[in-house]
Amino acid sequence: MQTALTKNLADVFERIRQSAKRAGRKSSEIKLVAVSKTHPAETLREAISAGANILGENKVQEAEGKITEIGRGAAEWHLIGHLQSNKARKAVQLFEVIHSVDSLELAERLERICLEEGRENLSVFVHVDLAGEATKAGIAENDLASLVEFLKECKCLKFDGLMILPPYSDNTEDARPYFISLREIRDNLASQNAFSNGTGELSMGMSHDFEIAIEEGATIVRVGTAIFGERVHRLTRISADKS
Repeated sequence: MQTALTKNLADVFERIRQSAKRAGRKSSEIKLVAVSKTHPAETLREAISAGANILGENKVQEAEGKITEIGRGAAEWHLIGHLQSNKARKAVQLFEVIHSVDSLELAERLERICLEEGRENLSVFVHVDLAGEATKAGIAENDLASLVEFLKECKCLKFDGLMILPPYSDNTEDARPYFISLREIRDNLASQNAFSNGTGELSMGMSHDFEIAIEEGATIVRVGTAIFGERVHRLTRISADKS
């Protein structure tokens, strides 16, 4: 019997396919990161069985328990949340890809830890802040060049792409200019041979706006609610607010 999760996941894959078709792209160009933060290991196992082979976690400490229980080889694990410097070593040990490198200092720390841990390759994306939101992480565009120059010289860190988290809006079209700007930055860096993988990934788009992100060139979309449903603690808070 098909569960809600397996149906949701199939629906998201179909929406990716349709969005890619509208944009004249191949759906095979787009990777889905199933954002599994706050969900228990048994739910993640169901998602993996249903075809979610990349899982995205926000917090290193939470992810560690799940990865230990499920197994690092069961899926490709991505860190998509802000990385505190004191969690950098554990992140190097746990994740295949880190989407959230947002400072030269963090990149230097990750490179040093990789050398100490004997990790030869760690794929990283730079989280770019194009909105200047004080409450969010991300490196300003004006500070990007120095970070990119460092990453290009790294022995262990592989600079493979850019990530963005636009300001939330009920009107999903509001995100489009940010996606366009990030794509233009990516294209400019690619023309300078800045990326280890050549073209540079674009990690952009979440449950409410991933179709627009695909239209604007996303190669990785990070989708949680549309697959797993609302997080339990959020529903509890909403219920309490209404009581």
